[in-house]
Amino acid sequence: MTSTSPNLKIKIDGSAGSAAPYEQLRAQIADAARTGRLPVGFKLPTVRGLAEELGLAANTVAKAYRALEGDGVIETRGRAGTFVAAAGDSAAREAAAAAQAFAERAHRLGLTRAEATAAAGEALRARYGT
Repeated sequence: MTSTSPNLKIKIDGSAGSAAPYEQLRAQIADAARTGRLPVGFKLPTVRGLAEELGLAANTVAKAYRALEGDGVIETRGRAGTFVAAAGDSAAREAAAAAQAFAERAHRLGLTRAEATAAAGEALRARYGT
């Protein structure tokens, strides 16, 4: 299943073992916004429109849009539609806040800097691979 929009190139892999469709959609839109392939202010298709285009349930697209909005990647402007937000600074701020919270929690737990760094490194390796 692939979208036909020239700027929004989405391909959903329906094979066994692939990520859930909403996660594939969320990841591809987030990546396109982060890399600039979808510029800030780009108007995304409606939930129903994109669902029909990709052959997905509307709830699947809505779930991806909700996750993206929660991450600050997109913003909904009522009846005007859904747009790519200026997420770069927002993502960096959120990551910095999460890192600060981790550092404070590790310190309260009595971990050394090396132990905290090792724990963070393991979590990152588990999420991103080697």
